[in-house]
Amino acid sequence: MTPEEHTKYLGWSHIAYGAFFLLFMAFMMLFFVVAMVASMAGPGGEAPPMILFIFVWVFILAIYMAMTIPSFIAGYGLLKKKKWARVWSIISAVIAAMNFPFGTAVCVYTFWFLFSEPGKRIFEQPNYALPPGRQTWANDPWSQESQRQREGQYQPAPPPPDWR
Repeated sequence: MTPEEHTKYLGWSHIAYGAFFLLFMAFMMLFFVVAMVASMAGPGGEAPPMILFIFVWVFILAIYMAMTIPSFIAGYGLLKKKKWARVWSIISAVIAAMNFPFGTAVCVYTFWFLFSEPGKRIFEQPNYALPPGRQTWANDPWSQESQRQREGQYQPAPPPPDWR
């Protein structure tokens, strides 16, 4: 496969992992709401205060979102071949590594591709602000580049003055 295909598959794998994790989050939130309702309607005993349920629900939601959002950002960046996608993919892969087996597979694939030579070549290409061509200001004899060129050239020492 070409590096472009790997980038596309890696982007979709990050998005698929994020979607799977969101589905799991929805299932857990639904389970938590059912448990909350069952504890309120349960026979005998008092239910814990509602603020406790809300606090735990918000806390779990924040944790799941913190683990999901980097995957979507990485997937988008990889599909659009953005330079910052490499950093977000590594962050997302480290977070995903904790979720065996799907997250670990995404992590291994991400590390395998991004730290290989084709992956480095795709995301470490320099961005040029100006198109290549002849630039008149670069021919200035006092520019830093011309001084560096002069420093690199050997020039014999001038002969000593004649004091006779």
